[in-house]
Amino acid sequence: MGKKTKRVDHWQNPHAPEPTSRRPSASALVRDEAGRVLLLQRTDNGLWTIPTGGLKKGETIRECAVRECREETGIEIEITGLVGVFTTPDHVIEYIKGGKVTEVRQPVNICLHARPIGGRLTTTDESSAVRWVAPEDLAEYDIHPALRRRIDHGLTSPVPHID
Repeated sequence: MGKKTKRVDHWQNPHAPEPTSRRPSASALVRDEAGRVLLLQRTDNGLWTIPTGGLKKGETIRECAVRECREETGIEIEITGLVGVFTTPDHVIEYIKGGKVTEVRQPVNICLHARPIGGRLTTTDESSAVRWVAPEDLAEYDIHPALRRRIDHGLTSPVPHID
């Protein structure tokens, strides 16, 4: 069995390694009828996040967000709008496998608003916990600043963000 990949998210770190790639990804700010936010705890770094993942060949950004949410949380969603486009060089992701850095990525993320339409909360190999969280309780969760930036913008602004 292969060694698990470790993920290290850097934020505004002048000592972070230089990016070796940029990859498009989608994230979904999913809110239920009560206004709670869907969060999952990542297995590769222990941080809490919204459903997020890389765009695969042959799919749209909308399809990517729907797929990632289903794969990571068990929840089926409908996309309802655009939170924003997040491309800041302040966020760099380092992937380490077997003690070696395999990639350093500067994300190009399109974050979408969504609502649940089915499914049930489920953990996976990518999520050790999944839950609905009231916005006023988000400070209790260890959320990376780059992800918190997406969430906060989506909760407070009707205008899409563009880096």
